[in-house]
Amino acid sequence: MTSRLIPVASGKVATIVTSLEMLAPPAPTGPMKSALKLERWRAPVDRIRYRALFRQIGEAWLWRGRLVMADETLAAILDADTTEVHVAVRRDGVAVGLLELDFAVPGEFEIAYFGMVPGMTGHGHGAWLMAHAMRIGWAGGEAKRPISRGWVHTCDLDHPSALGFYQREGFRPFARAVEIYADPRAEGIYPPETAPRIPLL
Repeated sequence: MTSRLIPVASGKVATIVTSLEMLAPPAPTGPMKSALKLERWRAPVDRIRYRALFRQIGEAWLWRGRLVMADETLAAILDADTTEVHVAVRRDGVAVGLLELDFAVPGEFEIAYFGMVPGMTGHGHGAWLMAHAMRIGWAGGEAKRPISRGWVHTCDLDHPSALGFYQREGFRPFARAVEIYADPRAEGIYPPETAPRIPLL
């Protein structure tokens, strides 16, 4: 079968999305020490505060999903009984990490969003936050739902270590797809000079 190029229009960006799953809880590990603490943002989640953290974490990776949603749509997701928003917080109360879990599909949890603000990666904070993701996810969240599968997706626009990180944590790839969407820089969501490694066409 011959390969073919799929044109990507100006103002759009294309990325390869890899989905990964885990069908059993990982082996338990000892408690991880951290200067951070995990804080639950309960419904009604402050959309301004949430979007500010989402933007701070995702700007370098061209995250856009939650920034282009109508307030009502975002509120319906964040405030749903099947969504849990957990935030890594410094001792001074500043939020520096996001863990959003989705329990909408019975028997499953999805790590919908996971990330740290610039400067917090590479210091073990991601592993600490993932340990909490595993604990909360496999426990079925606050509602203690029965869980038999956890999954997450990442793309080649994310942090270059993201895919390897998820695999080291025990996730295994099961699907790959190409996603084409409006470049958030072309939409004015981020400045044109954001993520210079990815040309803005």
